[in-house]
Amino acid sequence: MLETELYPPIKAYLKKNGYQVQAEVKNCDVVATKDNDLIIVELKTSANMTLLIQATARQAISDSVYIAIPRPKIKSRQWSGIKRVVKQLELGLLTIEQSPLGLSIIKHFDPQTGKRRISTAKHRAVIREIEQRSGDYNIGGSSGKKLMTAYKENAILIACGLRILGPSSPKTLRQLGTGDKTGRILASNYYGWFERIQRGVYQLTNQGANDLTNYPEVQKNAKNHLKQSLRA
Repeated sequence: MLETELYPPIKAYLKKNGYQVQAEVKNCDVVATKDNDLIIVELKTSANMTLLIQATARQAISDSVYIAIPRPKIKSRQWSGIKRVVKQLELGLLTIEQSPLGLSIIKHFDPQTGKRRISTAKHRAVIREIEQRSGDYNIGGSSGKKLMTAYKENAILIACGLRILGPSSPKTLRQLGTGDKTGRILASNYYGWFERIQRGVYQLTNQGANDLTNYPEVQKNAKNHLKQSLRA
């Protein structure tokens, strides 16, 4: 079982319990929010030192951190020891197992909360990233794949704006609803999508037009947002 195969049942489990779920946020495999509650879940195909290091590092962001792994087929003394270590680290434990109805989630125990100092800056950074995303376009546990971030979403929105309007100023694009960071994203041109053709005026590059085809779902949502702004 791959790490990415663990994400759909974990996401479904969290959503069933009333959480909004996002994958691959600020190096966290899975984040889930409900009211003021922020849960982080780290995914691995087995319990190992890498998983424990990652999970304990996430405790600086939230004290509600779980690890999620496939349930071992054979109960053993080692499995009992793993559960003991996870509990001593004050982490929560979820396992995924195959059932007649598909993959199901078993919660063994919750993390111990309220015992550590959370980094306000790291916590806020995760919350901001979640708030600035329009959807869940990533798969938790992905490795070596280009991820969708709030920054990239914003760049796609700007690129779609330039496709609709043609060469435009940051001010014109902002009026269309591309956000306060429009000028900085255009000027930095991180992805090579934008070209300044005269002072304060940008156009979409050929690379930008070609790269947009790699993000059909995000592009569709961006176009809908821009069309609504034009009708307003």
